[in-house]
Amino acid sequence: MFEAPPEVSPMNEPRDIITADDLRSRRILIIDDEEANVLLLKTLLEREGYSDLLCHTNPGEALEAFVQHEPHLVLLDLMMPDIDGYQLLEAFRRQTRPGAFRPVLVLTADTNIGARRRALALGAKDFVSKPFDIVEVALRIANLLETQILYERLMSRP
Repeated sequence: MFEAPPEVSPMNEPRDIITADDLRSRRILIIDDEEANVLLLKTLLEREGYSDLLCHTNPGEALEAFVQHEPHLVLLDLMMPDIDGYQLLEAFRRQTRPGAFRPVLVLTADTNIGARRRALALGAKDFVSKPFDIVEVALRIANLLETQILYERLMSRP
């Protein structure tokens, strides 16, 4: 018996498939006052094939980098001198244009449930405690970037 082929859904078109290159082409901003942590994350991301990486150990420069470079994802420490991660989360929210989705993954040594809740309430999309598993962090980064790409595609549809 002959069956007609199933209808092609707009979501099944090749332009809707997210490739590894799509993920790797995204801009990632890393903010941590500890140079060793920045180097670890940068090395991890480069090993995974990411190349558009912005790294800052001075939280005072982070907001300008966020505004100027419009990263697709931010990796943010909470416990930093002068300007902490909470203040940056508030500033990022004010600087993000309406309708944009620019996820923040918090990576911090603060394991307090209050810290986790506060960061998520201020707009962080995910939270990982240090010391962290590098494979888990790489997977979380890929998941957030995939969500960000899908959001952009959804918003660009007529």
